[in-house]
Amino acid sequence: MSGGSGSVIPVGYMRQRCNNGYASSGDELEDGMLSRTPTSSAIPRPRTWMKVIENILWMTSAVYIIYLGDRHSNLIHVFCLDDRIKRLPFYFGFIGIFLNLGIVLFTNFFTRDTRKADDRWVPLPLSLAPVVTLVGVLSFFLFSFALWPIWSFLTLPLLVSLFMAFMVVSQYLLAGLGRIQVYTFRAD
Repeated sequence: MSGGSGSVIPVGYMRQRCNNGYASSGDELEDGMLSRTPTSSAIPRPRTWMKVIENILWMTSAVYIIYLGDRHSNLIHVFCLDDRIKRLPFYFGFIGIFLNLGIVLFTNFFTRDTRKADDRWVPLPLSLAPVVTLVGVLSFFLFSFALWPIWSFLTLPLLVSLFMAFMVVSQYLLAGLGRIQVYTFRAD
């Protein structure tokens, strides 16, 4: 650091001393940590009303589907006791879902300690992303085939609604486990 009595001017997320020659280039920034701006994933963004309404619609549609089932009993009862479901593809669909969930939880929570604190959050290694996608699409098709005798063409929007509701609810369930790292800046 150079001496001098320059004033400190906050510029976005970094501070820079303003004296002769010190602010002339980006190489002479005061501190390495202060020169790095946080990544876009580290800054919590406020939710808009449109996103809140979308989330509420996905959750209410899932509650409606689960409560109504096949108009005679709820969805859990239909899944457990209905003979119209083709059981083998249905069970393989659940195996695919649990496999995907296991891969995602393992890569996000159990390998978190190996990453540096200033690395940006990467959901999956690139080698696992196609596997998770392929298993997810295969599970969707298996569920569609297994549940087609009950709801016919309405099976597709039913599965999409349940998937989207799961994605919305999972944000709130895992909020305490995967906290967003917020950068703090020194004031010296």
